[in-house]
Amino acid sequence: MSDNNPFEPIETTPFQSHSSQNVHGWERVGSLAGGVLMMGKGLRRGGVIGLAQLAIGGMALARGITGHCSAKTLLEKNRQNLHHARARIEQAGEELSRMKASAEAATGTATVTGNDSLNSPKVGL
Repeated sequence: MSDNNPFEPIETTPFQSHSSQNVHGWERVGSLAGGVLMMGKGLRRGGVIGLAQLAIGGMALARGITGHCSAKTLLEKNRQNLHHARARIEQAGEELSRMKASAEAATGTATVTGNDSLNSPKVGL
């Protein structure tokens, strides 16, 4: 797919093993601890809200165990795309400034021949 397409196909499913770890250190420990706490809270609470807490805790626990987070991968990719776009905009701005300076230099040395309608308008109109 092209680099400009923000929609990329999903290449892995949540049940496949991920080769790259993007969650490290305290972030991973926090996911493990938060997942265990949230699952315990969901089990104690029960009901629909408890089930939601259990599911969220399970996702956080899985994130901590595997060391991979698909949402973080997507956010990092979008951040890289943003930096790339910013660099291209800055490069285009620099090119525009160079073109403006070149145009000003070219018009500064140009001579105009003929009638200048601002200084000596045509008579009879």
